[in-house]
Amino acid sequence: MAVKKTPAAGKTPAAKPAAAEKTVRTRRAAPAAKDAKDAKEAVKELKEKLFKDYPNLWDKASTDDVESAYAFAEEYRRFIDLGKTEREVVIASIETVESLGFVDIETAGKVLKPGAKVYKSIRGKGFVCAVVGKKPASAGMNLLGAHIDSPRIDLKPVPVYEEADMVFFKTHYYGGIKKYQWVSLPLSLHGVVVRGDGSKVSVCVGEKDEDPVFTITDLLPHLGAEQMARKANETVKGEELNLLVGSLPYGDKDTSSRFKLGLLKLLNDQYGITEQDLVSAELEIVPAFRSRDLGFDRSFVGAYGQDDRVCSFPALVAVTDQEKPDKTCVAILSDKEEIGSEGNTGAKSRLYVNFLSDLYARTSGGYDEIGFQKCLENSKMLSADVSVGYDPTFGSVSDPKNSAYLGRGIVLEKYTGHRGKSDASDANAEFYAEVIRALESAGIPWQTGELGKVDFGGGGTIAKYMADYGIEVLDCGVAVLSMHGPFEVTSKIDVYYTYLAYKRFIEAV
Repeated sequence: MAVKKTPAAGKTPAAKPAAAEKTVRTRRAAPAAKDAKDAKEAVKELKEKLFKDYPNLWDKASTDDVESAYAFAEEYRRFIDLGKTEREVVIASIETVESLGFVDIETAGKVLKPGAKVYKSIRGKGFVCAVVGKKPASAGMNLLGAHIDSPRIDLKPVPVYEEADMVFFKTHYYGGIKKYQWVSLPLSLHGVVVRGDGSKVSVCVGEKDEDPVFTITDLLPHLGAEQMARKANETVKGEELNLLVGSLPYGDKDTSSRFKLGLLKLLNDQYGITEQDLVSAELEIVPAFRSRDLGFDRSFVGAYGQDDRVCSFPALVAVTDQEKPDKTCVAILSDKEEIGSEGNTGAKSRLYVNFLSDLYARTSGGYDEIGFQKCLENSKMLSADVSVGYDPTFGSVSDPKNSAYLGRGIVLEKYTGHRGKSDASDANAEFYAEVIRALESAGIPWQTGELGKVDFGGGGTIAKYMADYGIEVLDCGVAVLSMHGPFEVTSKIDVYYTYLAYKRFIEAV
């Protein structure tokens, strides 16, 4: 039988106070731990209040939001596949708005009441549409302005020549491109030719599966040592962008220039055009491939011409969604932005302001110069143009803290321009803040960005030309990767939320 040992005298009393002391310490520590937790929560709340977070929208979006983004992207892709040139965008836009009850403003009558829907083609290469609001025109209009031209390659006035038993078109590139990106690609030809008798024929070759395509040839690497030693901007020179278009000669072997003649006869048989008709033609060379879902998860859109049709489409939809807005809302889709908004179809043209003037007169009981100027002063506009998306592969040209990121929503840019804000429209703080409040109150996410590091370059939009009329203007749009390349990349969630942002602007500002 085991003997139970009795504790030594004096040990038990000593142990009890130690245990009691431990309990006391635990009880005293509890309030301190609670205080630390409260302090941590307070810091968290303070950060949430004072810091600006730019979360990834895929993390925040509901299932319905994701489904809506993908569905909207399908509509957007159909639109840009139909409109690879500014003329084609105008045609698609007219067909769209007419199906929604819009009428040409020239046939709309002298008096337009709230809810009236009108449009105007700007010489077939620009487009404007509007929905008349309930408030008087003196309250101003809400405008969304985008551009529908994109970098491309045009034909020279005398394009056709033959050499080495092949026929080529000589070209002149349009807008800011990296010329080496346009060689060894399947290319299509779009545009119009006006015949000698004044009739016009449309040309679109290379888009259908059964169509032929064209290409600009490149030098094989085996013989390309000299070419690859050139600076990148001269790897392919402008005069080397010659489009290969044929090689079948005219049947009579004794005929000079019979390869060129064979090609011109084919064009004459098919389109009724001559070499002289090509002098005045507007024929544009663009990539022959269509838009595609990009990525295993299909979260991106890859396509030619997303600068700036990725903004023009949401702008057009945002306006056509309106039935009877508070303020008259207008979508302006202009041409020639990529070369400075010049000409009578570019944003500098009076034709766009003439439309606003006509709209003002028909909603105000007549035209009044001072009244129209007040209308412009009270008008507000989002210059709907793309921004450069942060690309980690080329992160050295960007300021990560002031860059736009794909998947984080519409990009608001206070200014664009070059280096020291040259050629920029620098938005007023009051208007910028007003737009932010409108988006925040509707729970629409946004981010800010700029076109790369300060001394690395920059770019411009149509904002400054509209600001010249006294209109409040802020640049904003979708972040893009590979901008001005033949295959640009955008995030579907950004495209969808940009549409929501444009719609909110129309309805709330």
